[in-house]
Amino acid sequence: MTVRAGREFLAIPGPTTMPDEVLRAMHRPAIDIYSKEMHELTDTLLADISKLFATKGKSYIYIANGHGAWEAALSNVLSRGDKVLVLESGRFAIGWGNAAALMGAEVEVLKGDWRRAVRPHEVEERLRRDKEHKIKAVVVVQVDTASGVQNDIEAIGKAIKASGHPALYMVDTVASLGCMPFEMDKWGVDVAMSGSQKGLMTPPGLGFVAANARALEMQKKANLSTPYWSWSEREGTENYRKYAGTAPVHLLFALRKAIDMLHEEGLENAFRRHSLLGEAARRAVAMWSEGQVLGFNVAEASERSNTVTTVTMNNGHDPAVLQRYCKDKCGVVLGTGIGDLSGQAFRIAHMGHVNAPMLLGTLGVIEIGLNALKIPHGKGGLEAAVSYLGEEVAA
Repeated sequence: MTVRAGREFLAIPGPTTMPDEVLRAMHRPAIDIYSKEMHELTDTLLADISKLFATKGKSYIYIANGHGAWEAALSNVLSRGDKVLVLESGRFAIGWGNAAALMGAEVEVLKGDWRRAVRPHEVEERLRRDKEHKIKAVVVVQVDTASGVQNDIEAIGKAIKASGHPALYMVDTVASLGCMPFEMDKWGVDVAMSGSQKGLMTPPGLGFVAANARALEMQKKANLSTPYWSWSEREGTENYRKYAGTAPVHLLFALRKAIDMLHEEGLENAFRRHSLLGEAARRAVAMWSEGQVLGFNVAEASERSNTVTTVTMNNGHDPAVLQRYCKDKCGVVLGTGIGDLSGQAFRIAHMGHVNAPMLLGTLGVIEIGLNALKIPHGKGGLEAAVSYLGEEVAA
């Protein structure tokens, strides 16, 4: 017996569920990739991506996921043997560092853990000790989707500046762009990257990189660059060069519509929506945690992200059992615990194309599962989320 109908699932981790408007935008014939229409599509998208990153620098579109965008960012500014400082706060900055190591860089991890954000003063202290300026780049994520942590990118940028160190500041915004403020130029970020499949509500397959003047200057002497990833190879009047070949036309149609929808909502309104939904999810988890089985992975409330909430389970309870129940019986797919949290947590994503009915439905299904599986938990989680939104969303 189930309470779901049909074959459709609500998948609440990333990749985001896609708006119908975005799906429809792709359902059309391809256009001539050498046409004026294609040129205009490319130009407007590149301009809007730069606006999303809040930079006057150059932006680039890659036919790639976020891992490809990592490689694009690294290869254009580093040379073999350069040292990279990775700021740990979960899985994904470490993954970016692993990519750098495979590409020939020397990688040092500034040790953190999966339960807290990066401490800016630790970054400053480490850079001050690098008297010979061997560290060429500092890499960090704004939101780590494994741990659920949100790093203070502005504060880290100030710490790097205070240290007087010339290392490039590089930030992964895959799980944050379009969902919360990101000010590349204002915060002193030299290189930023992202992907299409989360806050930008587009199918996986597009990666984005933005670079400021300092990073573009570094590219002139970097020797890790290859033809596909190279920024300089993507310059020129021929439109196809901006994609290193044939443009991903239908993904670009989707992205154009998704960004148009963000414009229609208003970016500040989108940020507010994510803040409201993130806090509603946290209110529910806070109530459930009173049963001493569920809890927040991120210890400090101020460091929990507005795009994903990572919920731990202990006392011998397996989150996979709850996940299976929610999917099989109710049609809701929760994110799994990954990396160090594999088998210890589940994740509730509230990023991109997510609204109050979707989130509240998800929280309600989790409560159904907790009750059906007799997992000890505090009562009133869904009610707490509803009460919070009722207080914050004006009539």
